[in-house]
Amino acid sequence: MRIASVLLTASLAFAITGCNGGGGAPSTAKGAEKPARVEVPKPATVTAAQWGSKPQDMGGEVAQTPTYLTVHHAGEVWKPGSDPVKKLTGLQTWGAREKGWPDLPYHFLVAPDGTIYEGRSVAYAPETNTKYDTTGHIGINLWGNFEEQRVSEAQLRSLVNLLAYFSQQYNVDPATIAGHTDRAETLCPGRDLYRYVHDGLITQWVKETQAGKAPQIALLPPLPEGPAAVIVQ
Repeated sequence: MRIASVLLTASLAFAITGCNGGGGAPSTAKGAEKPARVEVPKPATVTAAQWGSKPQDMGGEVAQTPTYLTVHHAGEVWKPGSDPVKKLTGLQTWGAREKGWPDLPYHFLVAPDGTIYEGRSVAYAPETNTKYDTTGHIGINLWGNFEEQRVSEAQLRSLVNLLAYFSQQYNVDPATIAGHTDRAETLCPGRDLYRYVHDGLITQWVKETQAGKAPQIALLPPLPEGPAAVIVQ
């Protein structure tokens, strides 16, 4: 009986492990299980040269390798019919005159219709009126004051595409995407926009984009305390 029991045990062991070659742990081709990496394309952008940027000498600016992705709003109510290029040139001129900034403070700026404008090179740290070390940050600014206006769906789509692209380019974990208010003492990027960051929707949409999916980007209902009106170009 003892011999029979040993033989039965051996048979069961072989039946369980034999197909995996030599009785080792099941061979799982983990690499084959992972979906092929989807290269996120860089979103269509109006380059600095195309909109007529005139930066000064950047030699005194802090060089960087991006490691953070930070979302901003302009903090100024966008009026329908405003010209984005005039906004850009005005900000560049004001920054040079009043702050000593050689170029725009942000790397990218997104208009209400979703058009993306290139600001300063991502090779240099952004500027800020608040107190935090900006080295390593890619600053993305959405025009509007999202304490008083609601972000547009087009802006959200462009924001997600930018974040998905640069997150992949510089191997930045989407979970680390944050609002300006997470970096410094400020209301930026405004309560209507910040909830998409704080509640994880932006991160979810970015991850879906990087997985080759089409995220279902849509506006949330207005906050009970406002704002009510969606920004328009």
